[in-house]
Amino acid sequence: MECGLRILFVLDAAKAKPCDLQRLIAYDYLLVHSGDVEGPVSLHPAVPFRGGEMLVKRDVLKAGLDQMFSKELLDKRFDANGISYCGTPLTTAFIDLMANDYSRELRSRAHWVVERFSALSDHELSTFMDENLGRWGAEFDRFTALNDLEL
Repeated sequence: MECGLRILFVLDAAKAKPCDLQRLIAYDYLLVHSGDVEGPVSLHPAVPFRGGEMLVKRDVLKAGLDQMFSKELLDKRFDANGISYCGTPLTTAFIDLMANDYSRELRSRAHWVVERFSALSDHELSTFMDENLGRWGAEFDRFTALNDLEL
């Protein structure tokens, strides 16, 4: 449910531009770890090896999308390229009901993610994510190495 709710913010920011599952997986990571890509301060803590989140997000995110679709909060489109998702008027109406600090920060980050990454083709976005995944969270390796260093 949590992933599905976050993606509603992304789809609303995308303004009815369809996104496939792989793009939404990348957007979800970038949404909560925006500080990894010199964006706004990350919403979620910088944990070790957080780039590995991308490996387990697919099933969780798909379940969240299916749950939001079952409540008519997003739309699925089927075409020659496969399945894509987009927001609906209900998406906007629903997320407008959420007015806490986290929701406001989520909305801000979602607009930033879409503005920053929507111009990238699927291949370019995938390449960007692949090239950087190993770095995200690896800074903790340096701290561990410093602790183990004997002087």
